[in-house]
Amino acid sequence: MSDQHRRAAFLHEMGLGPIWSQRGIAAPQAVAEAVMDAAPAGVPSMQTTAVAVTTSAWAERTPAAAVPLHAPVTLTASEVATSTSFADIVQMDWAQLKSVVASCTQCGLCKSRTQTVFGVGDQKARWLFVGEGPGRNEDFQGEPFVGPAGKLLDNMFGAMGLKRGENTYIANIVKCRPIDAGKHDRPPAAEEVAACIPYLERQIALIKPTVIVALGKTAAISLLKLDPATPVGKLRGTVHRYADLPLIVTYHPAYLLRNLKDKSKAWADLCLAMQTYADSPSA
Repeated sequence: MSDQHRRAAFLHEMGLGPIWSQRGIAAPQAVAEAVMDAAPAGVPSMQTTAVAVTTSAWAERTPAAAVPLHAPVTLTASEVATSTSFADIVQMDWAQLKSVVASCTQCGLCKSRTQTVFGVGDQKARWLFVGEGPGRNEDFQGEPFVGPAGKLLDNMFGAMGLKRGENTYIANIVKCRPIDAGKHDRPPAAEEVAACIPYLERQIALIKPTVIVALGKTAAISLLKLDPATPVGKLRGTVHRYADLPLIVTYHPAYLLRNLKDKSKAWADLCLAMQTYADSPSA
């Protein structure tokens, strides 16, 4: 397949036509033209930044950066006393980790959840996609990225020649749905991220992916331990490092559903991720 045909197939899967458009909303022609200009040859330069993964005691961990717009729910002393230690988590296998997550009371999100959302996919995946946290649909179904945002993510996979559950794993920064006083979705607070991210770190250690794609601001700043005020736009176009793994930042699918004009930028991010994967010795 020629580069031109390959690009056309990618763009079709990525929703320049009806696939990416919400019902009744057509992707603007300007967006289509912008994405056509964002061909693989125009992938952003692969500058790198790095962040190390620490293994200090859980209680001594500096809270990972999140979007601290809402105060976390507090736990009682007895609930905290029964918490699993960080030292335990780093020794767990998949079955142990999933069991501990299902009964976790490390933060107050446990009080309002329907169920935890552990993650889904190939446990030996070369591709790891990390989002923010479960929403209402995810909390109900127990799987990350379902509903409209999940359909869009599946289309992004198709554009990359990937498929949910096949050489891909999907997880979130937090395993329980964060909600505000009105029971609406909200970003996780820094304390909630700090309580939950050891589970994700263990998942990453078990998976050993070739490339990590951070979907949205919360995922990016939490994994890279950046200032919560850092905009996604400043993180795009660079190959960051999570420990020794390349990490690419792009927009969250839910954001793209609200901001069709940024799909061309997301396409460029996916091109960078694919090039990074192709250049990796472990691919």
